[in-house]
Amino acid sequence: MFDVIKRFFANLRNIFKIPELRRKVLITVALILVYRIGRHIPVPGVNADALTSFFQAQKGTLFGLFDLFSGGNLTRATVFALGIMPYISSSIIFQLLVTVIPYLEKLSKEGDAGRKKITQYTRYGTVVLSVVQGSAISFWLEGLSPEGIAVVTSPGWGFRLMTILTLTAGTAFIMWLGEKITEFGVGNGISLIIFAGIVSAMPGGTIRTINNLIHGEMDVVTLIIILAVMVGVVMAVVYMQQAQRRIRVQYAKRIVGRKVYGGQSTHIPIRVNTAGVIPVIFASSIIMFPQTILTFAGGRGGIVEQVAGMLVPGQWLYVVVNVVLIVFFTYFYTAVVLNPQDMAENMKKYGGFIPGIRPGKNTAQYIDRIITRITLVGGFFLAAIDTLPTVLITFMKVPFYFGGTGLLIVVGVALDTMRQVESHLLMRHYDGFVKKGRIRGRV
Repeated sequence: MFDVIKRFFANLRNIFKIPELRRKVLITVALILVYRIGRHIPVPGVNADALTSFFQAQKGTLFGLFDLFSGGNLTRATVFALGIMPYISSSIIFQLLVTVIPYLEKLSKEGDAGRKKITQYTRYGTVVLSVVQGSAISFWLEGLSPEGIAVVTSPGWGFRLMTILTLTAGTAFIMWLGEKITEFGVGNGISLIIFAGIVSAMPGGTIRTINNLIHGEMDVVTLIIILAVMVGVVMAVVYMQQAQRRIRVQYAKRIVGRKVYGGQSTHIPIRVNTAGVIPVIFASSIIMFPQTILTFAGGRGGIVEQVAGMLVPGQWLYVVVNVVLIVFFTYFYTAVVLNPQDMAENMKKYGGFIPGIRPGKNTAQYIDRIITRITLVGGFFLAAIDTLPTVLITFMKVPFYFGGTGLLIVVGVALDTMRQVESHLLMRHYDGFVKKGRIRGRV
């Protein structure tokens, strides 16, 4: 154990021995600090204390989910209140549109130039979504008065236009920061910004746990059980995020002139969790929708109120619906990202084939069968991680809050970042973060 820790810190020192990598790390840290500074710049005309008291009662709605991705900025009504959610939504929309709009599908197959064009459209979509969401938030804030205290001190079109402009500019600036981290930093800029926002809330949770232990609200045995479960959950997430099903592919030999091409054997890696955290986000958005409608209706929603009462954490219906939605969206998103027919055609085009499987339609069916099986495992894994806190807290009375969307994002981004740093270390003949094997990518 001590050797592993010693080797880890030795590799951290090696990072700063490589000038290029040191510069990338410092640029990344500096840009993330700029993002964190924005947390303390409020939107003009908003009573932050009244808004914070409102959000304390909205953790089971879409507001709580948006606040997670904004790094707590929505609760504090800062210039980054929209966070990076408009960019994520725009990216998902264009990923889906690529499969149904021939023009976008053609662009996606044009290589780097086509991808840059789609990225440009994604930016335009981000601005449009930011304006729409900023408008909705400005009107919503004006009508909000928890405990009789108005959140907006001076309502009117002046406040609305200022809020729309401020929130849209904040999201555009975050998007720019993410792109600069990707270009000049260690990569994964947008993911690292979300990562920083989620991790920033962890010290507060640790302090609350320590206070509960000191004041007798939690005993030592419960704390040990929680720590053991935390370690087990992280290990399971790391294992499943790295897990792959490798399909062996053989390329036939081709003789061109006096040269022989092909003949080698390789594999196609199919990740068990191809969809990442997207199914959890989709499922959470839908399952929280009735409660959000009820909030806008002022607590009087008729049948909506009855449905919302059954779809809250702690109810069996919530757990069942959440699991079903996560598995469904895992299959849906995987089907959008991976097309067995295209994979089979590309393989046939370059003279590749799966041993024992005929090229063409049979190969596509074989790949589709494999994807269907491992996607089921990935879907139930995501559902288990997401519902674990609810099951432990409600049905086993264990105060466990470590799991769900935040954990999947943190572990996934940490693995990606370590992989990129490790590739720089290996190029300079330094040891990587792991002694045996290498950290696999998520693509």
